[in-house]
This record gives sequence, structure tokens and C-alpha cells, in this order.
Amino acid sequence: MQPTAATTRRRFLSTASATLVTSQIGSVAEESKSRPVIRKSLKHGMIKTATSIAEKFSLAKQAGFDGIEFDGPIPKGDIPQIREASAASGLVVPGLVAGAAGRMMGVDKESERQEGINRFSQALHDAKELGGNTVLLYPGLVNETYQYDVVYDRLQEAVAKLIPVSKETGVKIAFENVWNNIFLSPLEARDFVDSFNSTQVGWYFDVGNVVRFGWPEHWIRVLNKRILKLDIKEYSRKLQNEEGLWKGFSAKLGEGSVDWAEVMKALQEIDYQGGWGSAEVAGGDLERLTDISQRMDRVFAM
Repeated sequence: MQPTAATTRRRFLSTASATLVTSQIGSVAEESKSRPVIRKSLKHGMIKTATSIAEKFSLAKQAGFDGIEFDGPIPKGDIPQIREASAASGLVVPGLVAGAAGRMMGVDKESERQEGINRFSQALHDAKELGGNTVLLYPGLVNETYQYDVVYDRLQEAVAKLIPVSKETGVKIAFENVWNNIFLSPLEARDFVDSFNSTQVGWYFDVGNVVRFGWPEHWIRVLNKRILKLDIKEYSRKLQNEEGLWKGFSAKLGEGSVDWAEVMKALQEIDYQGGWGSAEVAGGDLERLTDISQRMDRVFAM
């Protein structure tokens, strides 16, 4: 039996309605990830006016932070104090920074490279003990003495030895883009992570560090799910041009060349799940730390 005009119209309206509902559901799904949840941490060394570990946790909490990252490996005597202060304050230790260990992994002397591996391995264990899930790795150093491809190969060898420790502890290895003359492109940074074919490695993306030679939102889209955590800082190309390269970092958060609205849009697009943004700027007293915390709130809300 041939459908009548009325039947055809009802089917059309039903299909159109279903399409509209599906479209609306899709829009709701996009809305649900439109604002990544980013908790605020800061580096331990930024807290200048407190002396004891407990006082530093208390000051960070007053300033509005949710966690503190320490340098690793941590002196064994400090671990019980950190755990106690963390429990008392409600602030957590989301991860550690093993900068010196990472630098050592690219040097010429094999014994020093092994020492860097040993130190980073201990930092992975320390992070596990403190409840953290990443250790930040500064990936070597390239200069007139240390050749790019040689350092690259040494880093691959060192990280390959650390991946089993990362699996054992459940703490991931997070490479950071720092001013060390290597990984100057997001494509290269992406491919370095992928070369390990392991979920135990990823990127600790520093927003401000790439502004000198790129755009953070580009890096975020390329690195995508490889981004484990964020370092939050500002950089001003204007100050760089007028006062010198390093002066670019003196811009206050939200007042430099970073387009934070675009950064947040890119994080939305990749559905950033790392959960943390860690301030890495000049620290100070409670007033200074509170200002940093509030500025982080403002840029995260863009």
C-alpha cells in the first residue's frame, strides 16, 4: 500500500524531531566537557615565608591551593612530615619534580647518566609513597657541548630503563618542555612520547615556556591525550623584545602574550583529564601566593 501524503509528512516530522533531539544530546555532551576541572598546585620552593613543612602546607591552603609539588627524590626524613602535613591540611602531593635527574640523563659520562636514572627511579617510589601519580622529567640539555641527536638517543635509553619502575609504582613519567634546546616542536614532542609505545610516559605541558617560539594552544592540540599535567606561567613577547629574553617571564599571569581563552578552548577540545595545573612562577609570602591563586582562577575561567 502506498503511503498517503499525511503519512509521509508524519514520518518526516518524526525523523526531523529525532535528528533535533540527537543534535541536542550531542550539544549537551559537548557542554559537559566545556570546562576542564583543574585543581591548583604550586611548587614547594615558591612558599617563601614559612619554615616547616606543616607551615608551608598551611600557607598554601590559605592562599587557595589544592596541592604542593616537591623536588624529588625526597630526603627520607621528610616523607613522614609531608604525609602528616598533607593529611592535616587536606592538600595533596599530586607529583614530584626530578629536574636534576633529567638533566643528568643526557650528559657524556655514563656513570652520571646512571646516577640520573637512579635518582629518578627513587623519585618514582617517593611519589608513590606520597600519593602522587607523576614525576616531571627535564629532558636533558642540548648546547654547544651536547649534540641534539646524541642527547635524544640517551634520553630514549634512560627512559626505557625507567618504564618498568613506572609500571611497578604506578607513577607516570612526564616530560616537560623547558628551555633546554630540545623538543622545540609539538610534533617532535608528540613523536618522542609515542616512540616508547607505553602509557607510562606523557607530557607535563608548560604553557608559558612555548610562547617564545610558538603558541600553547597549538601544542595542546597536537599533544592531546599525551598531556598528563600542566605547568602554569605567563610570558610576554613585548617584554622579551624590549627588555630581554628572560624578562618575558616577569609578566603577571593573565597580563602577557598567552591567549588563555584559546588555551582553555584547546584543553576543552582534547577533553583534558589531568586534573592539575601547577603554578611555576616567582613565589613569596601569603599575599603574593594568594594573588597567584586568584589569577589562576581567572585564567581557568576564560
